[in-house]
Amino acid sequence: MEIEFCECGSMMEHKQGMLKCRSCGKEVKKEVSGKFTTQSVREDVVVIENNKPGTLPTTTKTCPKCAHGMAYWWLIQTRSSDEPPTQFYRCEKCKHTWREYK
Repeated sequence: MEIEFCECGSMMEHKQGMLKCRSCGKEVKKEVSGKFTTQSVREDVVVIENNKPGTLPTTTKTCPKCAHGMAYWWLIQTRSSDEPPTQFYRCEKCKHTWREYK
């Protein structure tokens, strides 16, 4: 099945034998063969909870909770792609997790 576009440039939705523009509302009669579904996907930031020691790199970083001097670290792009990534740390001793923005 192919995606159809309205004269205004917006994508047309298939509804009960009709194509309807999502933007201007224009309708065109058209038989549709097959099934077309749309779906929104939302991705959340996941903090690693049960990682095994040695699976993440470590660095010398002082934990703000227990003052231990070693922590695991990883990077996640939490903002737009033109912004620097957020660096997360997890204390080796107390497992406290914190982040630092670059």
